[in-house]
Order: sequence, then C-alpha cells, then structure tokens
Amino acid sequence: MHILILGAAGMIGRKLAQSLSQDGHRLTMADVVAPPVLPNATGMTLDLTAAAAPSLIAGRPDAIIHLAAIVSGEAEADFDKGYATNLDSTRALLEAIRATPGYVPKVIFASSIAVFGAPFPAKIPDDFFTTPRTSYGTQKAITELLISDYTRRGFIDGISIRLPTICVRPGLPNKAASGFFSNIIREPLVGKPAILPVSDTVRHWFASPGAAVGFFRHALTLDLSLLGDRRALSMPGLSATVAEEIEALRRVAGQKAVDLISRIPDETIARIVSTWPCDFDTARARALGFVAETSFDAIVAAHLKEI
Repeated sequence: MHILILGAAGMIGRKLAQSLSQDGHRLTMADVVAPPVLPNATGMTLDLTAAAAPSLIAGRPDAIIHLAAIVSGEAEADFDKGYATNLDSTRALLEAIRATPGYVPKVIFASSIAVFGAPFPAKIPDDFFTTPRTSYGTQKAITELLISDYTRRGFIDGISIRLPTICVRPGLPNKAASGFFSNIIREPLVGKPAILPVSDTVRHWFASPGAAVGFFRHALTLDLSLLGDRRALSMPGLSATVAEEIEALRRVAGQKAVDLISRIPDETIARIVSTWPCDFDTARARALGFVAETSFDAIVAAHLKEI
C-alpha cells in the first residue's frame, strides 16, 4: 500500500512511519522539517500550506494519514497561524483530492478530544455533541465535519480519530497546553526538574505513543463503512488525575524523582485544560478493535522502554 503521512517528522509520525516501513508499505512522508530516512520511503520537506496540496497527492497514495498541525497552546496564541495550518491547508488537501478524477483515497485524520467543551457528563459518550472552547478544538471540529461531508459525497473514504492526550511524549517540551502531563514524568525520570502548572486534582484522558501508533495502523486496515455516517470516533484511553500520575512516578522512581516537580500555577494553561474532557465511554471504538492502556503504570512502563 502507498501511504502518505502528513506530519511525518513529528513524534507520532516518526514512530508510525518506522512501523509501516518495517511492514513493507511504500511511504511518502511530508513535513515542514525533514522526515526520517526509511527504506522504501520518499521524504518531502515543505510547508504544509494550501499551495502544497496538489504536490502532496501527485503520486495518488492509497491512504493519507493526516497528523500535521500546530499544537493547542500555539493555536490559541496565534489565531491566524492556527486556522491557516490546522484548517485551511486541510480544506485545500480535500479540494485537491476532489479535483483528481477517479481518485478516492482513505483519509485518516488526527483529531482531538479538544473538540468537546464543558459542561461534561461524568463520561462522554460517543454521541456527545462537539462544543469546543479553544481555537484548536474548533479547528479540529470543523475538519471532522469536512471529513464526514467529503466522505458522504464520495470524494474520500474518511475517518477522524479523536486522540487522547499522548503521554509520556519523548523528546523536549513543546508548546502544547497539555505538555506538562508528559513533562512531570519524563523529566524527573532522567533527573531533570519539571513544572506542574495546574492542581493535582486535574483529571485527564491519556494514551501512550505506542497506543496512538496502533490507532492509525488499525484504521488503515479497518473497513470504514462499519462507521456508517458517523465518521468521527473517540479513541480508547485512561482517565487519571495528576496525583495518580505522580504516584505512578513515585512507584517507579521514588520520592527523589517526585521532588523534582515544582508547582508553579499558570492561569492560562489551567484555563485551557479546564475546558477539556477527562473521561470517555469508548465502547464503539473498542468494538471496532481499537485498544489502549488501562493503567498509568502501563503508560510509564511503555515510556521506560524507550529511554
């Protein structure tokens, strides 16, 4: 299968590309920075703007995995950049596909639980309405509607995968408002300090990078007609509080690691995070074969295998 990965130089993109390359798929990888060099893969280094859309699909890939985006905190800070990157470029991609006669690829879009906005029920069901309270969430929600409508019209065969917060993310801190969820585990595990900008009681919805790769791999093989007209799907995950995260860290690395966490409140981050959902009923995704971790200890263990 020929697969185009947009955002292939990002954390999930790299892991997914490596996994798919090992399976023998032919890959085209695109990002604003150079994607990884892999067997049977072509890299494209370009700004994923509206103007780039025709060149991205020139090879008529069988499937397109769309991971490219600027993250939540950056999208909130820079309104114009957020809409240009997270919405306009995707609309242009869909229009380029529509303008290509006889071309109907599978499109797997990386959406987010940020499409939901408070007030929430105790567990968010699959049919809960989307009322995002951030620009990032709004951009994702609009794209979900586009994916569904272009599928309905027969231009693509699409699915929007609503990712939990991916934790523990390897590498360096980024501009995501949710970044501290990873920082308070990743940094202390290697003896570095970390800042916690919210209360220990904050609860959130998590999955590991490995689970995220599994979501996209599974979607590639899934008969998307099983979704019917509801083409957006919340992925399985784990609901945990910051305090439960810290306890998982304590069990693995002891009090010395926990002591590296400094509590420095940040009202902007706390406000953004407070608008996000924290628990889901994902029976529909699980029935379709999507899986994720069921304990934060398992998420920490998955990260430890990579450091």
